[in-house]
Amino acid sequence: MLYTILHFPEIRFAGQMILAILLGGLIGWQRERWHRAAGLRTFALVTAGATLFTILSRNAFGENESSRVAAAVVTGIGFLGAGTILHKKDRVEGLTTAAGLWITAAVGMVIGVGYYLLAAIATLIIFIALMIDPRKKLLKRKKKKKWWRL
Repeated sequence: MLYTILHFPEIRFAGQMILAILLGGLIGWQRERWHRAAGLRTFALVTAGATLFTILSRNAFGENESSRVAAAVVTGIGFLGAGTILHKKDRVEGLTTAAGLWITAAVGMVIGVGYYLLAAIATLIIFIALMIDPRKKLLKRKKKKKWWRL
């Protein structure tokens, strides 16, 4: 009975989508925690979308078409990322968010292909890289001065 249920590819595809939402959501949670514009839902949806397009390209179209769909995903995420970048006077904002969306889509594509361990390792590396912010001084936090110790 269990073998019959697991034999349906749609069950595997659903598992891939759940994994994509979890891994993308983890990255998005970190961005949301640091008060960035794109958060949990955005990153989870980008990862899930990339996974779904990859699954679709590998199973619904021929082998010749799967590379075209992958290229279209990368291009589409590039446009999405470009919309998050803002130029303000002497600085640029949103570049890390755009790069995060881009690499999160790559994680989704890796899940769609079936390389789950690579997706988990990449998510961990992305998470660590996003935690490093020289402006926040994550590793060297200054102690707050007490009002009585001025």
